[in-house]
Amino acid sequence: MDSIRIPLRHQSWLVAAVCMVADAGFVLLEHKTVAQTALVLGLTLAVDAMLAGPAKLSGWVAAAQAVLPVFVLLAFGNNVDANEAGLLIAGYRAGAWLRGTPAYLSLGVLSASLMTCILAVGHGPVTAVLVATKAGVLPWLVGRYTTARRAYLAELEKRSEMEQRDATAAVAKAVSEERSAIARDLHDVIVHHVSAIGLHAGAARLGLPDGDTRLGLSLRSVEIASRAAMVDLRHLLDLLHGAKSEGARQPGLDNVDELLDGVRAAGLPARLEVSGRRRDVPESLDVTVYRIIQEMLTNALRHGDASGVTVTLQYAPAALVVAAENTAGARNGTGSVRRGLVGIRNRASMFAGTTSSGLDPDGRTWRTVVTFPLEAS
Repeated sequence: MDSIRIPLRHQSWLVAAVCMVADAGFVLLEHKTVAQTALVLGLTLAVDAMLAGPAKLSGWVAAAQAVLPVFVLLAFGNNVDANEAGLLIAGYRAGAWLRGTPAYLSLGVLSASLMTCILAVGHGPVTAVLVATKAGVLPWLVGRYTTARRAYLAELEKRSEMEQRDATAAVAKAVSEERSAIARDLHDVIVHHVSAIGLHAGAARLGLPDGDTRLGLSLRSVEIASRAAMVDLRHLLDLLHGAKSEGARQPGLDNVDELLDGVRAAGLPARLEVSGRRRDVPESLDVTVYRIIQEMLTNALRHGDASGVTVTLQYAPAALVVAAENTAGARNGTGSVRRGLVGIRNRASMFAGTTSSGLDPDGRTWRTVVTFPLEAS
C-alpha cells in the first residue's frame, strides 16, 4: 500500500514497532543474565514505544532515549546496545518537530548521552565526538532539513495557487471590463437608434390619414419589431453587465410563435409545423434554435416572395431538425443572405450541428436545414 495513504498515526506506530524489534534483538544477543536482560529489554521496549507519541512530546522522548544507555551503564557497569535505533529516530523527531530551545536541548542531551557512554568504555574523545555526530547530530540535521524542505514546497504551492488566482482574477476583470465597454457601446448607439425607429414609426402611423390601412399595418409592424428588439437588447445588456434580473431569460422555442406573429404582421404568411415527440433541450441550445429561426424568417422577409415561409421543427430520437423553406425572390443570391447563413452555420457549429441550404431541384424553393445531435431517449 502506498505510504502516503497510511494515516500518520499508523506510520508512527510502525516506526516505533520496527525500532522495538531491532533494539530488542540486540538486547537478546548480549548474552547477559536473565534478570539483566529482562530489565533492559523492558526499558528498551518502553522508550521505543514512546516514539509513537505526539510530535509535541519529541523532546521528552529524546530525553528518555538519552537516559536509558546511561542508566544501563551505571547499573550494570557496561555499555549494552539497548536502544541505538531509538536514539536515531528520537534525534530525527527532535530535529523535525521541535524549534528553538527545546530542539537544541534535545540535541545536547542525545549527544551528551552518546559521548558519555563511549568515553565510559574507554574510547577517546575523538571517537566520542564522531559517534555523537553520527548517531545524534546527523539524524537531528536530517529532521531539520526534511521539515524545512516540506515547508519550502508548501510555500511554493501556496505561491503558485495565489499567482493562479491572481491571473484568473485579472482575466475575469479584463473580460468584465470588455463586456462593460461592449454594453456601453450597444446602449449608446444601437439602443438609441432602435428607440428612435420605434418612436418615428409610431408618430408616422398616428399621422396617417384615415383609411390607409396597409401602410398603417406596416408601421405598426415596425413598432412591434423595434419593441421586440429593445427587449432582446436589454436582455443582452443584462448578460454583458452580469446583472441578469431575477426571472429574466433569453427567448427560446416557447417564443417562436411571437416571431411568426411579427412576420405575419409584416404581411408575409408564416407557418410552423412540429413533428415528433417534443423534448426538453438545454437552455443554451433552446436560445440558439430560437435565434436560428429568427434569422431564417428574416432571410425569408428580405429575400423571399409573398407566398410565405414554412418553419419545421422535427424532434427525432437522436436529433433536433430545424428547417425553413420559402419561394426565392429575385435577390436571393445577394451577399446579405450569405452573411445570414454564415451566422446560422456558426451558431449551429457551437452545438456540433450541421447546416445545409440552397435551392430545391425546382429552382424556386429555397430550403435551409439545421440538424442538432441529441442524446437518444
